[in-house]
Amino acid sequence: MKLIIESLSKSFGKKEVLENVDYVFEEGIVYALLGRNGSGKTTLFSLISEQIKKDKGKVFLEEDGVKNEINFKDVFFMVAEPNLPKFLTGREFIKFFIEANKDRIKDKKPIEDYFKIVDFDINDIDILIQGYSTGMKNKLQMLMFLILRPKVILMDEPLTSLDVVVQFEMKKIIRKIHKEHIIIFSTHILQLAKDICDNIVLLHNKNLQKVDESIKNDKDFEDKIITLLTTSDDSIKVLDKNFKDLEDEYESLS
Repeated sequence: MKLIIESLSKSFGKKEVLENVDYVFEEGIVYALLGRNGSGKTTLFSLISEQIKKDKGKVFLEEDGVKNEINFKDVFFMVAEPNLPKFLTGREFIKFFIEANKDRIKDKKPIEDYFKIVDFDINDIDILIQGYSTGMKNKLQMLMFLILRPKVILMDEPLTSLDVVVQFEMKKIIRKIHKEHIIIFSTHILQLAKDICDNIVLLHNKNLQKVDESIKNDKDFEDKIITLLTTSDDSIKVLDKNFKDLEDEYESLS
């Protein structure tokens, strides 16, 4: 299964955010999407999930060699600060969510079993969501896509405000399910990208740029990513090659 982006463009007024973006994301790989503030990460996710209208281009889902334009039902967009109904309990909300999506759910379980998957404290299930922490709300979001099992999961800064324990639990879930999904994970935290993701993609200068896989395991990983994100588009490939040439030269002298 592949998520194929072709010639995707989007502007807001005179500000062009994405320009003729082409990229292919594949099933079974967790992608880190890195970019500076305002680079268009949330815009890209909103276009893929059909929450906003494209200016140009298309997004396809290819399965078994057959390519069709993506359907919003195939995508789950997880946001950093979910806006959930405050005056429902966690149990009531998940029960409502299951009922509203009953035709799309293949593997139905008792509600308590779903909460166990994300290690949700059983004592908190019947508390109003308005009393939930951000971490608890994000666990509800994870429950939503674990229940639906969408083909594409977009995660926009989902772990930034969470404590280390909740981050660890969510990282385990992402790694556990990743083989059956296309997962794109947007984050500003470079260590999270390194820990969770298989491939790194930069959103820079209005386009997507794959980062050489060797950089991910480099001791100067963070410095190199920062340099790439502050370099003009025309220089990225040259700079990437120069890093490798310098490493080879250093090794030959040692």
